[in-house]
Amino acid sequence: MTSVSIEIEAASSFPADKVFNVFSKFDDIATKANPEVFKSIETVEGTGGVGTKKIFTFGDAVPFTSGKYKVDAVDAANFSYTYSFYEGDNLMGILDSITHHVKIVPAEGGSIFKQTVTYNCKGSDKPSEEILKAEKEIYEKTFKAMEAYGVAHPESF
Repeated sequence: MTSVSIEIEAASSFPADKVFNVFSKFDDIATKANPEVFKSIETVEGTGGVGTKKIFTFGDAVPFTSGKYKVDAVDAANFSYTYSFYEGDNLMGILDSITHHVKIVPAEGGSIFKQTVTYNCKGSDKPSEEILKAEKEIYEKTFKAMEAYGVAHPESF
């Protein structure tokens, strides 16, 4: 099986626990903070922990309509979580899954948001460089939109 990964890294002036708290409420915030990318997020099984399954319906800024994912790991003490898309047109017909590992690292003056996205291919076909670049830009913009939402609504975090 072939795989390809992209790395997203963004600095935040907020401490790791606050950034992790914002992202732990992704389902509620993403559709408000970045509606052109996230039209809806629906939990279909579970309560948010490991094994929870969700359906994303993507907005007009994304060339896909939907994707189903499951939560693989949550480690609140270390500000990390992992989830995998395993079904949907976001797999482009060439992927078995897309695994996302998110880690918020404490840093002087705030924190660093790190996300590794691994595209697990069915065969030798891989997403094009254009798709990978576009996806990286979407993830970076989503981080900034989520962070801005947290700043605008500090009482929630």
